[in-house]
Amino acid sequence: KGRNIKVSAICAGFDGFILSTDPEIRKQCRDTMEALMIGAGELESVGVIIVPAFNSQVPVMPHTQETRDFLCEQFDEMGTFAQKHGTTVILEPLNRKEAFYLRQLADAASICRDINNPGVKCLGDFWHMTWEETCDMAAFLSAGEYLQHVHMASRKRRSMPGEDGEADNYVSGFKGLKMLGYDKYVSFECGCQGDRSIVVPAALELLRTQWEEA
Repeated sequence: KGRNIKVSAICAGFDGFILSTDPEIRKQCRDTMEALMIGAGELESVGVIIVPAFNSQVPVMPHTQETRDFLCEQFDEMGTFAQKHGTTVILEPLNRKEAFYLRQLADAASICRDINNPGVKCLGDFWHMTWEETCDMAAFLSAGEYLQHVHMASRKRRSMPGEDGEADNYVSGFKGLKMLGYDKYVSFECGCQGDRSIVVPAALELLRTQWEEA
């Protein structure tokens, strides 16, 4: 308190996973997510990020309509809890090497839309979008009003933007964000190959330049 530091989104930190076939593991996920959401509210964070299940997390519910219905019920309850504490739960689509379920922003947004709970939102991560989306601009536009957060990384090695050279082009995505009037946080979720004192300022300058270009 008393410092000019803002908390954007809280990424992971929960136990278990919500699509486990084991009720006890699902309960671990719910209980620890609730603890994180309470903390997020106290810190005035925009939300707590959740992934339904990583590829390594088994046994897992099958990819069926019944599973999606179950997921909507769970996220609706989480969203209501989050709202009581002044924050949100944020669904993150991942690339297929990391997760089998929820890989595109349009899918995450459709879940948010079906739930219709102001406490349930989604995020776009340029790293995962590199592999799963055909157009960054269209992906963000599909997220629309449900877009609560954005993650940045270079597009080949998941390092600081700019460290992968010409591959690190975010203009299309930035156009989509501008069209949405996006005014929330964008955060780095990546490693760093070079000297941070040089690479981080260079990444910020690259993003400013590409934002202006968009």
